[in-house]
Amino acid sequence: MAAYLITGATGLIGQALCQRLLNNGETVFALSRNCQRARKILGSQVYCAESVDAFPAETTIDVVINLAGAPIVDKRWTETRKQKLLDSRVTYTQDLIQQLSKRSSLPNSFISGSAVGWYGNQGDTVLTEKSSFKPDFSHELCEQWENAAVTAESLGMRVAIVRTGLVVAPDGGFLSKMLLPFKMGLGGPISDGQQYMPWIHIDDICRLFLFLAENPRLTGVFNGTAPRPVTNQQFSEALAETLHRPAFFRVPACALKLSMGEMAGLLLGGQRAISEKAQAERFEFLYTDIHSALSDVVLTSNSK
Repeated sequence: MAAYLITGATGLIGQALCQRLLNNGETVFALSRNCQRARKILGSQVYCAESVDAFPAETTIDVVINLAGAPIVDKRWTETRKQKLLDSRVTYTQDLIQQLSKRSSLPNSFISGSAVGWYGNQGDTVLTEKSSFKPDFSHELCEQWENAAVTAESLGMRVAIVRTGLVVAPDGGFLSKMLLPFKMGLGGPISDGQQYMPWIHIDDICRLFLFLAENPRLTGVFNGTAPRPVTNQQFSEALAETLHRPAFFRVPACALKLSMGEMAGLLLGGQRAISEKAQAERFEFLYTDIHSALSDVVLTSNSK
């Protein structure tokens, strides 16, 4: 059994990951600015503290999984908001590693989140971990976050980074914002629908983080995306089919740009990213096509 320290534990992936670790009999620590709220969400089995310094010196932490970060799409990207997105990822990660450096016993592994936004909008170009990027704010944000995480190597920790795609989950995430209009028959593609959506099922992204945690020889960047990304048109058709609804309506690009500003690029652009490295390491995805993933999460959501 191992001891895990999770940041961003109350987020979509963090909650699912904590529950999976507890089910596996692992020890789980969480960092949160509001431990009272975190305990209500995560349960009493998760040991919560506001900082690493609050854990006793003799506490052993084997693996850190760093998922902390303010939500990307909650608010327009003003300069103030951009700085908050950077601080909540980059500055937070720097501070976290600084706190860890003071401990007499360091974690073996530091596994950090990132996003496929690192690649920027590259149309239908297939993107692997070896691909280059197109500069935009998403890339800048992810690049600085990843660079901060890599500094843990100087302390002797193994570092792996997961560039996560769009997480398909029954509760929360991008899908929760799409379900209602689609259930009402008002859903449909965004703009021309040809932008790629690099998706991954919540079970598979959790399994990938644990796969990296449990295999100490694995380092560097891994795309956290299913083997077969789909276009927004294909995703919309699959979701409508799963819900037994039509998908006739289109969201015009101009409406998104007007309401979201620069952030609209997240929906109008995309990344055809695939998980080449994880598959080369024989990681097996449970969900490889969008229809099976959507059927599972919609069924789970309806059963609650």
